[in-house]
Amino acid sequence: MHLLFICTGNTCRSPLAEVIARRMIADRAIPDLTVGSAGTQAWADTPASDGALLVALEHGLDLGDHRSRPLVPAIVNGAQLLLTMGPHHLERAEAMGGTGRSWLLTEFAGETPRPISDPFGGDLGVYRDTYEELERVIDAVLNRVVADRSRLSP
Repeated sequence: MHLLFICTGNTCRSPLAEVIARRMIADRAIPDLTVGSAGTQAWADTPASDGALLVALEHGLDLGDHRSRPLVPAIVNGAQLLLTMGPHHLERAEAMGGTGRSWLLTEFAGETPRPISDPFGGDLGVYRDTYEELERVIDAVLNRVVADRSRLSP
């Protein structure tokens, strides 16, 4: 199963979500679960923002090799679950063929549907807040994915 995190520029929220999820998947030894990220208005090959890089490093994660990817139908088609940071990202994912597989990240996590705050342009404290929010929500997402997969297994 491939999870895709989607934000606007693919330089802050979705790359953070990707590395957080990747570490949680490894720590929990969840088999056959991969993650990626893309942006609805991303420029190809842009590095992660300085704030995202620094906050990731504070948590032992490395975004140094991250390069942004624009969201295109081929990327949408390659994911079984598309998790978006805001409602406009959800609309784009569905418009590209992700209907039925696309969710607002907070809603899939079992929370009241709302956007994940965008730290772009904010100070390091804003990035830290976004990181903590993503970490909490992704924990719930992975719990749901594991539970759903075990219910669907014979």
